[in-house]
Amino acid sequence: MKTLDKIPTSKIQRASKLVTTGAKVGVNYLKYYGDKLTKSETEAKDRLNKNNAEDIYDSLKELKGSALKVAQMLSMEKSILPQAYVEKFSLAQFSVPPLSAPLVQKTFKKYFGKSPNEIFDTFNLNSVNAASIGQVHYAELDSRKLAVKIQYPGVADSISTDLAMVKPIAIKMFNIKGKDSDKYFTEVENKLIEETNYLLEMKQSKAMVSACKHIPNLKFPKYYEDLSSERIITMDWMVGEHLSEFTAYNKDQVKADKIGQALWDFYMYQMHVLRKVHADPHPGNFLISKEAELIALDFGCIKEVPNSFYVPYFELAKPEVINNPVLFSQKMHELEILKEEDTKEETEFFSALFYEMLSLFTKPFHEETFDFSDPVFFNQIAELGEKYSKSAELRKMNGNRGSKHFIYINRTFFGLYNLMFDLKSKDIKINNYLAL
Repeated sequence: MKTLDKIPTSKIQRASKLVTTGAKVGVNYLKYYGDKLTKSETEAKDRLNKNNAEDIYDSLKELKGSALKVAQMLSMEKSILPQAYVEKFSLAQFSVPPLSAPLVQKTFKKYFGKSPNEIFDTFNLNSVNAASIGQVHYAELDSRKLAVKIQYPGVADSISTDLAMVKPIAIKMFNIKGKDSDKYFTEVENKLIEETNYLLEMKQSKAMVSACKHIPNLKFPKYYEDLSSERIITMDWMVGEHLSEFTAYNKDQVKADKIGQALWDFYMYQMHVLRKVHADPHPGNFLISKEAELIALDFGCIKEVPNSFYVPYFELAKPEVINNPVLFSQKMHELEILKEEDTKEETEFFSALFYEMLSLFTKPFHEETFDFSDPVFFNQIAELGEKYSKSAELRKMNGNRGSKHFIYINRTFFGLYNLMFDLKSKDIKINNYLAL
């Protein structure tokens, strides 16, 4: 894979890159209109999606930063985007062009005043993993094997600019309207700013390790403050394979259940006991050890769960609440899904939509154990997403619905469900975290 000697950092440079990409997308649409004359609508649309996904991703991977991070987030929303986008954008999790060796050297000089070889006994200038915000290098010091994560230059300074460019696309994709819609973009911007603060990540990582180290079959790296800075973070080198690599071949149900239980316990303990959660549950943030233990990495995105959101959110998981029209309406208003100014049509539509969604999504919480390998459950989720993505009635409605906290909490559960399904974990004890 080629390396990058520089990353566009100015507003003009980054905007120009996207304008060029927009021109390529325009050409793709011209090809699509031509294809419709000789091919079926499905074939023509599939080719359009494939070409657009490639061109957009190729642009974002050179911009890196929050533009690429948004692509990564969207790749987890498998029921919203066409498959071509999901497949291409998912590469943002751990497969993008890395920084060149000179740029790595320059970054170390800026934050430590020394080159990496002056700090470590050995340091591999070629990255072993490059993602949306930073890349990882292998190093050794005093017989310790270390992973050194370096943030891409200019990422932190371009967040606001990137989101301003992405905002019109997101507004159209999710049909967001209304004067208070900025709360969602502010929430994403604030979390991305936090993710670029490696001093904060160091603090969050150590706190999470300390709070969750007792969970069975769950491992974490040790973090080293003296070898870290605001843009560089050093931790133990953890030996294992990416969760997606493991799930591609694993047929051992005992291992699948062991790892799945550790993953589920980890998230339930965070959510219900700590009231804060690792809100970036994609395969690139988890390794599987040879002993079939789950290794959790990267705590830059931690979402606090306020009580005002936590209580009504999980009360809607209870059958006696969701099936009681009065209580259901009350919780829907508390979570800002329904509004006092809603018309009768809007109230009825969104009540029905969320009742259908919640009745399905909360199924695991209605059982003592749950089979996350069940394709019927996940097909129903996909079909529901497909149904509402094509709903003409929904497009007429204001999609600006729900508390700002939904963005990262829903992302967390959606990602967690997908990981559990990928693992094909079956006999998962839902409330096991209570015994930990």
